[in-house]
Order: sequence, then structure tokens, then C-alpha cells
Amino acid sequence: MSTLICGSIAYDAIMVFHDRFRNHILPEQIHILNVSFLVPEMRREFGGCAGNIGYNLKLLGGDPLIMATVGDDAGPYLERLDRLGLPRTHVTQIPGTFTAQCFITTDLDDNQIAAFHPGAMVHSHRNEVPQSRGVSLGIVAPDGREGMLEHTRQFAEAGIPFIFDPGQGLPMFNGEELLHCLQLADYCAVNDYEARLLCERTGRSIESLAGEVRALIVTRGGEGSEIHAGGRKFDIPCAQPTALEDPTGCGDAYRAGLLYGIEHGMDWEQTGRLASVMGAIKIASRGGQNHAPSRDEIGDAYRAAFGTRLW
Repeated sequence: MSTLICGSIAYDAIMVFHDRFRNHILPEQIHILNVSFLVPEMRREFGGCAGNIGYNLKLLGGDPLIMATVGDDAGPYLERLDRLGLPRTHVTQIPGTFTAQCFITTDLDDNQIAAFHPGAMVHSHRNEVPQSRGVSLGIVAPDGREGMLEHTRQFAEAGIPFIFDPGQGLPMFNGEELLHCLQLADYCAVNDYEARLLCERTGRSIESLAGEVRALIVTRGGEGSEIHAGGRKFDIPCAQPTALEDPTGCGDAYRAGLLYGIEHGMDWEQTGRLASVMGAIKIASRGGQNHAPSRDEIGDAYRAAFGTRLW
């Protein structure tokens, strides 16, 4: 059975600033902010939430189906999907647009300043969740606003369990819309900042919101993550990475671990720990899709981090 991954396909221009933003931004002058950062390192990577999640789920041995919209410049990305064996049945090319582009500057503390051009992503509502028995699980990851709302509704109508993952798109929705999406979803995944914003917009506590879904997952970077499910909170430790190279795409790698664990009936501690391992593997390499461990190597990393075998 396949996992349908609704979200963005994007090119990431990643730049490294060899200093700390805080040394160059004066709080008392923030109202007239005018800064320029010299970034001697720059690279262009394949990214986007759907692309990254699909890539990581494929590494785990899953069967991801990416659903996204791309522009006229998508040729290199489409060729990459073919090489990786990732079907593009649900990838729609929108003439006259650019593929979504993210320009990310990272400082020495792994803080990031990003600018994002959505391009073809704003047409994501043109894709529809298939009413197919071949799809057993899904995720609505950051995408065009209308597309995220439509795909949430379509998953629910199709009876396909799915994760609502608003991510960077969360500010596009008001509290009523967010609560409605949660009530349609089976699971929700957010980082700690997004969790606070979710609570602020809905006027509800994280424990109360967790009651709307089977599980609400909150990631906390180097502090691990927590999973609220069945009235309990599971504290998931952070797997220690071999290196700290680049945080870009770590959340997507984590979500691939969640999807795999849910699909294969793992308990929440196993699922969270696998997700943590995927994030740790990713952060040790630059870009969202340049790590390439085998499934056995992922299993070895899990055993090294937590002392038990996963497969």
C-alpha cells in the first residue's frame, strides 16, 4: 500500500553565513532593519516538504506517492524522481510558472533566515486526493493554502488516515480553520514554535488539541520530541547525530519516520524513536536529500541510539 504525500516540491538555494545573525542585528534598530550578509558558500539543492518526505520514506523501504505542482523549470527535479524510482503520477506541471524556490541563509548557530517564492505551489488545489484503495495513509504538508484545505477535506472524505502538518504554512490559517483541519485529521505534527502558535490561534491547550486526533506530535529539535496519544505523553529522546552539518529538511525526515511507523503498526515509542533517528541521520549531511543510508544502516543507527533492534 502507498503513502500519499501532499506538499511542495522546491529548489533550495542554501547559503552559509560565517558569523551569527545576532552580531549584526541591533534590537533597538529593528524598525529600520537594513542588513546584508556575505555568504561565500552557496549550493542549490532538491527540496520541498513533499520531495524530502518522499525521499526519506523511500530510504526506509516505504512506498511514497508524491502529489505536488511544479513549474516550467522542473525538468532536473522530474528526472531525479525518475532516477530514484519515485512515481510522479500525481506531480502536475503548471505552464508559465516557476517551481517553488526557497532561499535559505544559515548562521553558525543554525539560525535561519529564509525567503520563499511559492510559484506553481499556489496551484496545488488542481491536484485531488485519489479515491483509491491503493493509498492507505497520507500527509498534508506545507503547500498552497487552498490545496492544503482541499486535500485535508479529500483525505477525510476518502476515509484515508492522514497527518496534518501545517509547518511554515500555519500562519495562513485562522484558529477556526486550524481546528477544523485537526478534527478531520487522524494525526498532527508540529514543531515547538508551531505548537505555541497553534494553541494561540485556537485558544486551546496542546493537551486539549491532542484530544481531537489520535496523536499530536511536537518536535523540539535537539531536545527530542513528545507524542500526545491516548491521554498519555510519550517523551522521545533525541538520537545523537554523527555531525551537525545542516538542519534543512530534518523535520521532513522525522515525518517520514512517523509515516513509516504508523503504516507498519509500530507503537508510539518505536515510531518516535525511528523518526528521531531519521532526523539525526539527515542533520549530518548538507541539503534535504543528500544522505543515502541503506535500510540496514538505518536499523543499525536505531540500535546504536536506543539499544534495541527495529528490524
